Amino acid sequence: MDDDVTGDEHLRVEHADGVLRLTMDRPAAMNALTWPMMRTMIEAIERAGSDEETRVVVLAGSGGHFSAGADIGGEGAHERFDVRAMDVTNRLIRAITGCAKPVVASVHGVAAGVACGIALAADLQVVHTDASFLLAFARIGFMPDGGTSASVAASVGRARAMRMAMLAEPLGAPEAYERGLVSHLTTSDHHEVLGKVVHRLRTGPPLAYTATKRAINDASVPTLDAALETERTGQTVLMRTADVAEGMAAFNEGRKPVFRGE
Repeated sequence: MDDDVTGDEHLRVEHADGVLRLTMDRPAAMNALTWPMMRTMIEAIERAGSDEETRVVVLAGSGGHFSAGADIGGEGAHERFDVRAMDVTNRLIRAITGCAKPVVASVHGVAAGVACGIALAADLQVVHTDASFLLAFARIGFMPDGGTSASVAASVGRARAMRMAMLAEPLGAPEAYERGLVSHLTTSDHHEVLGKVVHRLRTGPPLAYTATKRAINDASVPTLDAALETERTGQTVLMRTADVAEGMAAFNEGRKPVFRGE
């Protein structure tokens, strides 16, 4: 499997020296995630869990950003969202947290919406100082998903999580690191630090990593699975509201939405 390069049109899948690298590659759209991208990511991560040649999974984005989250662009965008969108989202988060191999997120620029959830679901986050984490769901009438209702609060506390989720306030990389939301903070040495982390994991004890990952996740985010189901239910209801239709239309028209609670 070494030196294998495949993937969705907008998701680069590369495997070499025991490292599976998944790179979101829509730089013109800040790597906004399409459903085919997410499905390809899911399949690659799920395969990696049982692949003896894979020791580490690395998630990254191209063009200076991790990802702006789900792609909500285009006319009638809200009509493309239903419960299937949440099923794909939840399966991806579970694939990352349940993967038997260590998963590392390499984050530059924006990690917003479900992409914030993807980065935080990873076991380690190597984050450049230019990065920011944003739960922008309320801007278009949605609630947080991607497990962030559990993962963010578990790290930064309820009050700060509420500010991020309800006021859509971004959390910069330095504060995210100080508050324990991410594991590594980098500057110009980003690639060097990432390389060292990946090498350490690639050459370390795989069985111990699997057991450690399971134990820490069970202890620190025991409500993650329940949160994913709550998010699925809540988001599915919101998808059918006039507020979400207005929020998405306003986003695509470059104007401020007018929410009526309908």
